[in-house]
Amino acid sequence: MPSTDLGGALLHTARAALAAAFERAGAAAAGHHAALEAHGATFVTLTQYGELRGCIGTLEAHRPLREDVEENALAAAFRDPRFAPLAAAEFEITRVEVSLLSAPAPLPIAGEDDLLQRLRPGVDGVVLAWRGRRATFLPQVWESLAEPRDFIAALKRKAGLGPGFWADDLRFSRYTVDKFKEPELHRQAVPSS
Repeated sequence: MPSTDLGGALLHTARAALAAAFERAGAAAAGHHAALEAHGATFVTLTQYGELRGCIGTLEAHRPLREDVEENALAAAFRDPRFAPLAAAEFEITRVEVSLLSAPAPLPIAGEDDLLQRLRPGVDGVVLAWRGRRATFLPQVWESLAEPRDFIAALKRKAGLGPGFWADDLRFSRYTVDKFKEPELHRQAVPSS
C-alpha cells in the first residue's frame, strides 16, 4: 500500500492543478514524492458536500503519475460531460479525492452468474468491454450499489447496454485502488442560492 506521504502528494498535486487553472493567488506548487515521477494510473473525483461534481481518470499507466493526476484533475473539473465546467466560485467548496489504480487484470468468466460470484464488493473496480464500448466503476461505487447484480447492471447501462444484456464476448477486468481524500467540508458553508 502506498504511503500516506504519497497520498498527500497526490492530493496536493491535484489541488495545485485546479488552483493554477483558476489563477489563484499564492497557488501552491505540486506535491513532492519520488513516486510521482513513475508511471501510474489515477482517477480524480471532485465532490461538493458529498455530491459528485466530476470524475475522470486513466485505467492504465502511460505517463508519469504527477502528469496523470494533474490532467485528470483538470478533466474532472472542466471536461466531465455530466457537469458544467467548475466555476471559480466553487473552488473552495470542492473536495478532491485521488484513487491510485493497480493494473487491471483480466477476469475470465463462464457467464454472468460466474462473474457475480467472483466479484469482491467494496474491493474490485471493474472494467466492462464489448465491441468498442468500455465503462468502469471504481470500487467506491460499491458504497451505493452493494449487490453485485445491481453493480453490473449499472455498469452495463454506463456502457450504453441494457441492464439485462449479456453476450459471450463481453470482457471484464478488475483492479483495486488506494484512495486518498481531502477532509469533508462542513455543511454550513453551503452558499445560499
